[in-house]
Amino acid sequence: MFVRIVKLSFEPTKIDEFLNIFETNKTHIRDFEGCEFLELYRDKIHNNIFFTYSYWTHEAALNTYRHSDLFTTVWTETKQLFNNKPEAWSVDKLVSLP
Repeated sequence: MFVRIVKLSFEPTKIDEFLNIFETNKTHIRDFEGCEFLELYRDKIHNNIFFTYSYWTHEAALNTYRHSDLFTTVWTETKQLFNNKPEAWSVDKLVSLP
């Protein structure tokens, strides 16, 4: 399984706007072919920092999403709210606990 972790840091005044974008689009992203899981996490100390975790059937599925109209729309809206450059990691899931 291919996992994508993205760290997003927002202007504090833009957090609600980001949460609205995520809420509006999360089902569309989860329903995108190849996406098996999507969650949003918030840092316990810095409440303007969020992480998305998404599981993909394979890297090509993520790349297809990243070149889709859906991604273009979501990313265009979201990137305007950042106060720092986003960071991303692509990892392979090796072990799952039952």
